[in-house]
Amino acid sequence: MSTTSQRLRRSAVAEHGTIATTAPAALPRVEDPAKIAPKDARALGALFFEQLQVLEEGTHEYQYARNTLIEMNLSLVHFAAKRFRNRGSGEMEDIIQVGTIGLIKAIDRFELSREVEFTSFAIPYIVGEIKRFFRDSTWAVHVPRRLQELRVTLAKTREALAGRLDREPTVAELARHLELSEDEVIEGLIAANGYTAGSLDLPIGVEQNSAETVTYGDIKGDVDPAMELVEDLHALAPLLEQLEERDREIVAMRFGQEMTQAQIGEKLGISQMHVSRLLTRLLTKLRKEMLAQN
Repeated sequence: MSTTSQRLRRSAVAEHGTIATTAPAALPRVEDPAKIAPKDARALGALFFEQLQVLEEGTHEYQYARNTLIEMNLSLVHFAAKRFRNRGSGEMEDIIQVGTIGLIKAIDRFELSREVEFTSFAIPYIVGEIKRFFRDSTWAVHVPRRLQELRVTLAKTREALAGRLDREPTVAELARHLELSEDEVIEGLIAANGYTAGSLDLPIGVEQNSAETVTYGDIKGDVDPAMELVEDLHALAPLLEQLEERDREIVAMRFGQEMTQAQIGEKLGISQMHVSRLLTRLLTKLRKEMLAQN
């Protein structure tokens, strides 16, 4: 078993534990939930979901109902996983493991009052979890392992804090929560740009004084200030310490969170043109200081 599989298996066990062997009085004993025929699974599943909504979470009865539903619907995970069998990265065992996590989330959030088949409700959760696995584990360019792990930690923390604060957390808030420096957080946010790559034929704008569309392929080889800025993350960290807090925040939003200049302006209450001027000044300053160091 791969390291990823072992990690995901531990996560799944921690999430739903082992299958209870004794059924509570209100529910039938299911010897092998995975072998329940589809025509029987629908009615039986409705019964278990009905009990799941009235049982006290954490009790033996609740665990039995929940775990039986998981086992009974594992075929949905295998069905969804077949769509990804030709993907270049990730073993099928890993895909099944993360798909099972999606199934668990679907079971925990399903309500009979929705009047929708559980199959239709669960498949998007399962597929979404598998796609997230590929998204989070595939890097387009080489990034140090430390920064890959930091990116995952930051993504989870941003999601948790955003839900709690009802807005995107600031770099300072992320740093306090993770007990890191703000510069380490910015370094991780910027490094996150290394996990995806786009097509060279993707249009990025229109040539000035011309109607022709400009693609990434057209500018390949041109000097890119943003790439110059992030080429050496270790050299960048001490330079960021010298910036004002708002300047560090702007750098993080633009190159870490990949926000547009307009989005940054809206968040800071300034115009897009002002953001553009600030970024130009910041990039120029950081680039000069990096060149001076070299």
